[in-house]
Amino acid sequence: MNTNTKYLGIDIESPIVAGSCGLTNDIENLKKLESAGAGAIVIKSVFEEQIIYDIKHSLNVMAPTDNYGMSYEYIAAHVADDSLKKHFDLISEAKKALHIPIIGSINCYSFENWMTYTKRFQDAGCDALELNLAILPYETSTSYEDVDRLFSDIINTLKKSVSIPVSIKVGTNFTDMANFMQRISWMGIDGITMFNKPINVDIDVDTLQLKHAPSLSSPDEIYNTLRWIAILSKKVRCDISASTGVHTAEDVVKLLLAGAGTVQVVSCLYKNGVEYMRNLNEGLRAWMEGKGYESLNDFKGKLAVKQGEQASLFFRTQFMKHFAQI
Repeated sequence: MNTNTKYLGIDIESPIVAGSCGLTNDIENLKKLESAGAGAIVIKSVFEEQIIYDIKHSLNVMAPTDNYGMSYEYIAAHVADDSLKKHFDLISEAKKALHIPIIGSINCYSFENWMTYTKRFQDAGCDALELNLAILPYETSTSYEDVDRLFSDIINTLKKSVSIPVSIKVGTNFTDMANFMQRISWMGIDGITMFNKPINVDIDVDTLQLKHAPSLSSPDEIYNTLRWIAILSKKVRCDISASTGVHTAEDVVKLLLAGAGTVQVVSCLYKNGVEYMRNLNEGLRAWMEGKGYESLNDFKGKLAVKQGEQASLFFRTQFMKHFAQI
């Protein structure tokens, strides 16, 4: 069975990609993932907040920040370089030790640092970049126009700044998901990953404190991913990578049938170990063999909403089949 495909214009041997997480922050894990058949690996994200924390912590250890005066920016830049160095060293080591594509991942909140960090990751040798645009509309002062403008500015500027492929990882908090995803695909972006998983917050009723809720995805979360990829895969002008809720080889097959070009896995690797990547690949090939498919192109997007077909009517029909038995 031939599972070769392209992602972000890069040839890969499997559509199953190790998504950005703590497991992709260690060279031994990266080697195991490649050996188990990962088509590509997205390195753990660099968070702007972590860099800012490192700067403030380092400066306050040496002396209060007010003491630095005009030299603050120079010193802060030096600390930021040291903080980023471990990520770039991992990328450099991975590029020497592995043969599969290494994709950098960054998560920022300020426009300036999107520009700065993206260029730095290209210089570090990444084959591509995934921008985790986790922009959630928490503030009442944030409008649809603000989010639209920020996405547009980041994408348009970055595409002019770097030459390697760039994808964006988005959440589900859009009032006009289908229209917006189609529009940003027209901006020249190379790929869209659907979806990032925001941290869940819980409350400890004994201590009356906020706490983290379980962060791994559940199998039920695949259905929202499946829905939107089926709607958009034939209506955008870039690759779509599926993420969130993927736990089995059958899940991988479903998302490919819906039109995903690649499928990113994280939670199932945490639950089963990085070697589980081998099970996913073997399961995909076994299913293809059972159906008589020789390549991914034989079935990819087979169950997606067709070009020109109205998604609302497509899903209304499925609704009526189930509830009205029509």
